[in-house]
Amino acid sequence: MRDMRQIRRIVEILVLLSFIVIGAVVVWDITSHPSPPAGVPPSQNPVIGEAGPVLARHWMELGNGRVQCRLCFRNCIIPEGQRGYCEARENREGRLYSLVYGMIGAAHIDPVEKEPLLHFLPGTSSLCFGTASCNFKCTYCHNWHLAVRRPEEVNSFFLSPEAAVERAKKLGCRSISFTYNEPTVFYEWMYDVAKLAKESGLKTYFHTNGGINPGPLRELLEYMDAVCVDLKGFTAQFFTTTSFSQLEPVLTTLKTVKENGVWLEITCLIIPTLNDDMEQIEEMCRWIKDNLGADVPVQFSRFFPAYKLVKLPPTPTDTLERAREIAVAAGLKYVTIGNVPGHAANSTYCPKCGSVVIERVGFSVTANNLDQGKCKSCGYPIPGVWE
Repeated sequence: MRDMRQIRRIVEILVLLSFIVIGAVVVWDITSHPSPPAGVPPSQNPVIGEAGPVLARHWMELGNGRVQCRLCFRNCIIPEGQRGYCEARENREGRLYSLVYGMIGAAHIDPVEKEPLLHFLPGTSSLCFGTASCNFKCTYCHNWHLAVRRPEEVNSFFLSPEAAVERAKKLGCRSISFTYNEPTVFYEWMYDVAKLAKESGLKTYFHTNGGINPGPLRELLEYMDAVCVDLKGFTAQFFTTTSFSQLEPVLTTLKTVKENGVWLEITCLIIPTLNDDMEQIEEMCRWIKDNLGADVPVQFSRFFPAYKLVKLPPTPTDTLERAREIAVAAGLKYVTIGNVPGHAANSTYCPKCGSVVIERVGFSVTANNLDQGKCKSCGYPIPGVWE
């Protein structure tokens, strides 16, 4: 048994290294294309176009040069010449502009399991994009080098929506992902890319903190195939003190995604001493079952020290195991453990017969025992996006 665990850990390390190398190649491949000759319209250069502020969506004029952004729960009122909380949207002469439209700070090929999306095209790859900025300020952010930076502080390159879709198809990706920082802040580019991707036969999804307003979210969901929501905790105090944000908008987002019939998965990062109270976890799991249903996949993910929380230890494995036991006891059918390579609960099991339907080692799918979305052992239908 010990030898098998060691083999699995080695496989996981090799898989991670391969995706790092592939991601680096993707970034180089995109940015190394030359700009078009002088006088050639950006539309004739399918890779790199012209950068610049783009008129934002979802805002309103308030008079006296002020505008109100209506994209996320903050509903920032922004005087002329100023920016909203996220620093990615600026009032210029009474009109709101996005400063991060197509300004890509990270572009990689990742397995969908890294998102994590576990019931969505298992074993396939996505072309993933992120920019600067975020509308949360999480003290434990792993992507802080993007999320807490202003647009001008991140080394970015411009990529048109057409180029993003073309790249994904050329690289053999089945989907495009909007991730790394909070995709809400680059909403306009995400919307344009998702619409083009859907027309081209590619699937799209985004990984979000859930702070987006319902109206913009519903508009976006028309072109999305899946959403992964970080449910960072289940108390208002946790959200206020560690993310400088609010819980209720996230719960509204979860219900909105479910109501609109878009595939939904949830990830919960368990942080020692901050959100690892088992009574709160039980309350959260019961809320998920009552409001979203028992079939929504939930992953309890292991925390590792990052950004401003470097003095906390990694989450003990037994904490994650107890959280999973509570979730299963609450009636949730698909509960996994993440960031613990080789753990048996990293795989997905049939809730009827207990067979492994998707076996994983970290981000790598080692066996897919589904037949047209059903368990091969007993025929039980497993919900998800399988093709």
